[in-house]
Amino acid sequence: MQNTRGRVLIVEDAPALAETYAEYLKSENCSVEIFGNGKLALAAITILPPDVLVLDVNLPDMNGIDLLREVRSRGLPTEVVIVTGQASVRLAVESMKEGALDFLTKPFSADRLRITVRNALQRRKLESQVAAIQEETGRDRFCSFIGQSMVMQSIYRILQNAAASKATVFVTGESGTGKELCADALHKLSRRREKPFVAINCAAIPRDLLESEVFGHAKGSFTGATADRAGAALQANGGTLFLDEICEMDLGLQAKMLRFLQTGTVQRVGEDKPRPVDVRIVCATNRDPQEEVAAGRFREDLFYRLNVIPVDLPPLRERDHDVLLIARHFLRQFSVEDGKKFTAFSPAVEAVLLGYGWPGNVRELQNTVRNVVVLNEGETVEIDMLPRSFQGGVGGLPVTGARSIAAAIPDATMPIEPLDAVVRRSIERAIAQCDGNIPKAAAALQVSPSTLYRRIQAWQAGQA
Repeated sequence: MQNTRGRVLIVEDAPALAETYAEYLKSENCSVEIFGNGKLALAAITILPPDVLVLDVNLPDMNGIDLLREVRSRGLPTEVVIVTGQASVRLAVESMKEGALDFLTKPFSADRLRITVRNALQRRKLESQVAAIQEETGRDRFCSFIGQSMVMQSIYRILQNAAASKATVFVTGESGTGKELCADALHKLSRRREKPFVAINCAAIPRDLLESEVFGHAKGSFTGATADRAGAALQANGGTLFLDEICEMDLGLQAKMLRFLQTGTVQRVGEDKPRPVDVRIVCATNRDPQEEVAAGRFREDLFYRLNVIPVDLPPLRERDHDVLLIARHFLRQFSVEDGKKFTAFSPAVEAVLLGYGWPGNVRELQNTVRNVVVLNEGETVEIDMLPRSFQGGVGGLPVTGARSIAAAIPDATMPIEPLDAVVRRSIERAIAQCDGNIPKAAAALQVSPSTLYRRIQAWQAGQA
């Protein structure tokens, strides 16, 4: 654990007492600041909240309890210790009710103050650590991403740690998993955020024009070059250059890209003089880059130059209940945009969304929800509102209406079970039928083995 010094702020209008308290705390792992009235203390606390506030009740300009209320109402991360020379049960109860950690009655010993402040600092440190852990493992949004599955928490941590670096990031993943969102997050979290973010889709530009798009050209360098063009690399100078579908780049341009990465200079088409450029490169592909290297379609030396920080985005089918979080987000967004009243999905629809494989990932889910909102009216999305071509639901049957779902259920009179219980029973049955072979069971269920391992660990933790 990092041994950082805590900050203690003493608010006491009697200078001799304030200096005495500060002297008591010299042996503790903390720095001490002294303020003689509430207004100055509040101004300082607002700018930089201390870990512990030792607060006298009777201040010349305000009551200490009022200052305590102000600290709590602003949600400042500060532990407050109330000090008073007029002890009473009512005042002690009021202090604790308003959120004070402890209540000291003057005069008190040096050890009493030291122990109280030490406990307060330890409590503050633990609360900070818990908050940091919760932020890293429980967040359901990160930049433009939505999702709280464990696999996405891992992605968030990689992006957060990589953002401050200039190291090249290589993002892989199926189409529609959010590769450009990765690049955008890396840029917005970096020190380059105020500089340009330039994106180039290598698959959307004719190969004979791609070099000019990336590196620029001089006027007259080829037919149609009627003016100078800076190119994406120079446009992104100081910022981030995102090269999407980089495996579509031909081998000749790959050699120039490698030289650009090695030298940090750009040579525009039709020019002899190289130009220095400072960009952070993020690239992406929905192919397997190592397979492209093995097939001779992608330079091995360029791959290793680009693959400094690999980020492999999971498909939506491996993200557990993230599909519901994302679908609800799109439902709210599109309902507002189109003036509709939709607020929720029915339980049957949510079951279908969870059971579907989403080959088009988030992009397909987005289009599905938009289709529902545009073509239907109501407050709750029902089964018969889903597109008729939509495959999913029970047993992978076509979703063509509520009757098709009901027909797939052997006994409609059976009691309704929580969805989590149904999912657990299905997983346990699959594992049993596969003689405990979890990868084999995962293949039969058409999910990733990691999904089953995470669920089993969660169940075991719940029983511990």
